[in-house]
Order: sequence, then structure tokens, then C-alpha cells
Amino acid sequence: MLFPFSFEGATRIWLEKELPRSIFTWDDLVSKFINQFFPLSKTTNLRNEITNFQQRFDESFSEAWDRFKDLLRACPHHGFSELHQLETFFNALNSKDQDSLNSAAGGNFLDKMPRECLAIIESKSKVRYLRNKPVVAKVSMNTSTSGISPDVAELKDMVNALLLD
Repeated sequence: MLFPFSFEGATRIWLEKELPRSIFTWDDLVSKFINQFFPLSKTTNLRNEITNFQQRFDESFSEAWDRFKDLLRACPHHGFSELHQLETFFNALNSKDQDSLNSAAGGNFLDKMPRECLAIIESKSKVRYLRNKPVVAKVSMNTSTSGISPDVAELKDMVNALLLD
């Protein structure tokens, strides 16, 4: 059987320490693995982080989605249904992002099937990511001041003076 050879590091050491013939089914293996590497306190903490997830004030939609997915991956045995995960994420968003998802869904976002919701989220996440890339524009300091108001010309001169200091 090649399966045991797919383990590395701590998981391999753990498996080698298990008593021979102590694992009979896949469920036995999963249960023992989770008990070893995800003790109840860790699981409870991770589940609470997922349940209490909130989009941060300065966090974009894409960043919030990535962080939420990271929490789910950190606790693969969280036990939350796909619908519960989507509700948790949606309710954690700021109102602007909730409105955007509702708009993309053509109504109430949470009335859609989970697969449709995920597709909308992934699409919005990719669009926002592309829009959030910084744009750098080169500004010429040698432009003529003719045709601009005297206040703007004065401000330009002040900025130039500061840059030359």
C-alpha cells in the first residue's frame, strides 16, 4: 500500500506511531488524524473565527474573500454547509459590497443556489482585484500655465518651489 508513503514530517511520524491494525477504515484514519492535529480547543477557536468573520474597514472585497477562504482552509472539518458559509460571508460584508452582490444576482443574493453565489463572488473578486491594481501616471512639471486659473498657477509654482528645495 502506497498511501502511508504520501505522508511527510509530523504526519508520517504520527502514522508510524499508531498501533498496527488500529486503523480499519477511512473514517478511522480521518478521526484519528483530526484528533491528533486539530484538538477540540483549536477546532473551536477556528470555528469561532469563521462564525465571527467580519470584513475589515480598510479591506477590499477581494481581500475579505481571500481571508475568509483561508479561515475555511485552516479548519477543513468545520462542518458548516456551503449555504451557511455563504450566509456568513455575505452578512460579514459592508453594505456597499452586499449591495453589489445583490445587484450582480439580480435580486437577493442569498436566494440564489450556492454554486451561483460562489460564481458571483469569484467573478466580483477577480474584477475588483484587477481594478485595485495601482495605476501610476507620470506628471510633467514643464507644462505651460497659460489657460489655467491664476490660483492653480500659483499653486503649481508653490509645488515646484517645494520640489526644488
